[in-house]
Amino acid sequence: MGLRQLRRKLQQQRIAARKRFRRQRNANRLAAPGAHRFIIVLDSLKPAFNVGKIFRSADAFGAREVHLVGIDFFDPAPSMGSFKWVPARFHEHFASVHQDLASRDYTLFALQPEKGPPLNAHPLPRRSAFIFGHEEYGLSFDPADYPDIQPLTIPQFGQVQSLNVSNAAAVVMWEFLRQHHLDVASREPAASIHP
Repeated sequence: MGLRQLRRKLQQQRIAARKRFRRQRNANRLAAPGAHRFIIVLDSLKPAFNVGKIFRSADAFGAREVHLVGIDFFDPAPSMGSFKWVPARFHEHFASVHQDLASRDYTLFALQPEKGPPLNAHPLPRRSAFIFGHEEYGLSFDPADYPDIQPLTIPQFGQVQSLNVSNAAAVVMWEFLRQHHLDVASREPAASIHP
């Protein structure tokens, strides 16, 4: 395949992704909040791959909604249709997300490698919002400007202290459900604490 053909193919893929996005975003306007009160905040992530995968996990784990900061388009194909079912809120800047979630009494957590207490050792309130920054550059804002945002880290034991952001989001969602004693098989709160 020549360079010209490759460019044409990539252009066609981008056009198809934009059509999918518009179609699914229209369906998303009717999405009902998820079963649980936790919220996912995606702060300036790359639009090609991880955003759709995080929507898929947010649907699977019953996230209330997903807020997207500085992301006006993403390819919904990796979401496997989940973008239609999880309410999406789009923001230009983080300040509007912060104002919205603070006004609804959410406790905000920023996932940052090697900063803050370990996720599994920190109690997560029922109204928790988890902020995930750009895959390379991290958060788009200075955490010092938002002293109410608590840092959290996911314990890791390998040589590379890094998880893909979509994997990290899934781990955080699972830990939230574990802490709130959700019996995953019945989708009801468990009567006793799971070990």
